[in-house]
Formats: sequence, structure tokens, C-alpha cells
Amino acid sequence: MQIVDRINRTNRLTPDHAKLILRLSVGFLVLLHGIYKLQNPAAMDFVGGAFASVGLPAALAYLVYIGEVIAPIMLLVGYQTRIASLLVAITMAVAILLVHTGQLFMLSEMGGGYALELQVMFLAGALAIFGLGAGKYTLTKQG
Repeated sequence: MQIVDRINRTNRLTPDHAKLILRLSVGFLVLLHGIYKLQNPAAMDFVGGAFASVGLPAALAYLVYIGEVIAPIMLLVGYQTRIASLLVAITMAVAILLVHTGQLFMLSEMGGGYALELQVMFLAGALAIFGLGAGKYTLTKQG
């Protein structure tokens, strides 16, 4: 119990620090997916094909830039964080529904984890940010 007591006495991590860590983590990691799509047009062809496969216009694929580039940058800087996190959550939900539905109840072939752990972690992180708000380290006063 001494270790736990010592940790409790010296912990300087505040809820605002935790919100910042969550925002930066989700924002940075989702942004990397957006950057990949900006650099690789074939990735956008794949996303467009996913929309077309369910009867939606392939041009909707370009909305992924909002959810994977613009919204993550908003998260990183703390601008309109709740809106940004909602955009990321919607993007992840659409990705799961359009591309990963067949994996909803599967384990990963590598490591035995959940097959959609990355997508679900992004979705859950974005929803957590939406619920918690931005914290005090932001460009705007309200998350």
C-alpha cells in the first residue's frame, strides 16, 4: 500500500492534462490516416468504391478528408473540439459499416486481439472527447 499512497500523493496529472493527452493521441493518430489518403490517391479510390458498393455516390469519399484531416487538426489545437470529435466518430462509424462489417465479430489473425480494435479505439476515443470536452488547454474556451 505504500506504493499506492506515494503515487496518490505525487500525482500531478489533472483531468485537463488527461483530456489533452486523449485529444492529442486521437487527433495525431487519425491525422496520419488522413495524410496517407492525401498522399495515395488509390486509397481514395478504395473508399469511393466502398460508397459505390452500397449505392452511394463515390464522391462522398472526399468527406473522409473532413473526418481524417480537418477534424483531427481541430482536435490537436483544441478548436471546436466537440464538433471535431463528433466528425471523427462519424467517420469511424462509417468506415466500420462500409468496410469492416464482416470483421465485427472476429479476432485479429495477428496477436489474437479484436479485429477492429484500431477503428473501435478511434471511435471510443472520439466519443470520450465529445463527452468530456476539450479541457483548458485549447484555442477556444468551450470544448
